[in-house]
Amino acid sequence: MTRQAGLPLERGACPFDPAPGQRTEKPVVPMTYPDGTEGWLVTGYQEVRAVLADKRMSARSELARVPIDLGPMPPRKPADPGVFSGMDDPDHHRYRKLLTGAFTVHRMRRLEDRVAEIVDHHLDAMAAEGGPVDLVEAFARPVPSLVICELLGAPWERRGEFGRDAAIMFAKDSAMDDRIDAGQRVVAFIAGQIEEKRANPSDDLLSDLVRGGELTDEELANIGMTLLVAGFETTRNMIALGTLALLENPEQLAKFKADPDLTAGTVEELMRYLSVIHIGPIRTALEDLELGGVQIKAGDAIVMSLPVANRDPEKFPNPDELDVTRKAAGQLGFGHGVHQCLGQQLARVEMRIALFRLFARFPDLRLAVPFAEVDLPDDASIHGPVRLPVTW
Repeated sequence: MTRQAGLPLERGACPFDPAPGQRTEKPVVPMTYPDGTEGWLVTGYQEVRAVLADKRMSARSELARVPIDLGPMPPRKPADPGVFSGMDDPDHHRYRKLLTGAFTVHRMRRLEDRVAEIVDHHLDAMAAEGGPVDLVEAFARPVPSLVICELLGAPWERRGEFGRDAAIMFAKDSAMDDRIDAGQRVVAFIAGQIEEKRANPSDDLLSDLVRGGELTDEELANIGMTLLVAGFETTRNMIALGTLALLENPEQLAKFKADPDLTAGTVEELMRYLSVIHIGPIRTALEDLELGGVQIKAGDAIVMSLPVANRDPEKFPNPDELDVTRKAAGQLGFGHGVHQCLGQQLARVEMRIALFRLFARFPDLRLAVPFAEVDLPDDASIHGPVRLPVTW
């Protein structure tokens, strides 16, 4: 079996498709990591689900190997208190249980009116300015940043700071020291908010966690940082890239605009079709096991390709076609298993409202530059346009 040399990121002719180098003949193939570690790349839908659901596959930060070259790396260490994405149970479950109540479908429905107000405010500003505008700066970036501020109870006027820091943390070409500094600035920002919530609690997630009294200030700050950054960068890219995908598939866009009942299904299909997280997730085998007919040994590093798994023809017929009428239930854009995205219901609410109201307000929305000129870098951890000039 041919051994893969690192995780390829370069996209092909269609930037919506997975990196061609990640499409493999078999669902599990050997891969050499940049640090010389020999591990595995998993691309089959069923195999990816199996890894994400298997407690013998560890998410612990101190075991993880990075599948792309980020230059000199700091020594691997356990996740900081509160950074539950880099933990296994029971530590992961303890934090997750405390947070689950904040992200229920019921609470997200309560937020819908506020999300709609935020969306409409930015659409009004776009209309007042007139086209062309950069949809990323005018809409896709501010909407999720304000929504996550609303959820956490963070001040809106500070959103630009953590937005810049989130971009630094997710950019492949950021120096490691810059990434660390950006993360520390976000943690410091949240730490200040925690003191404010302790003195003046309100109806928001941070106040709820402070009132609960079960977490240290360090845990609270790291949880807040994790939610703030994760809840902003992924949704920003999905709104922008989802808009671009619909504009480039006019027949599908016409169906979407003609039938409001397709909105929720369109979001699921865009999550499947685009899979903006294209570096990971990563795991480490804790014991010997078999996966996709391959023997995995304890200690082996595993990286999964969600974009390729979501294009598996055995799960999704004609997977390289965007089809807003498709039943895309089971798509892996939010992950699977115990580490499945905690904020997935919030992300769905934001994308449904943002995309539906965007095209309702500007039914003739179109690109203001040729498609080839849209800046879609291959090397960001989360795939999406840097700028998206549109007009109407």
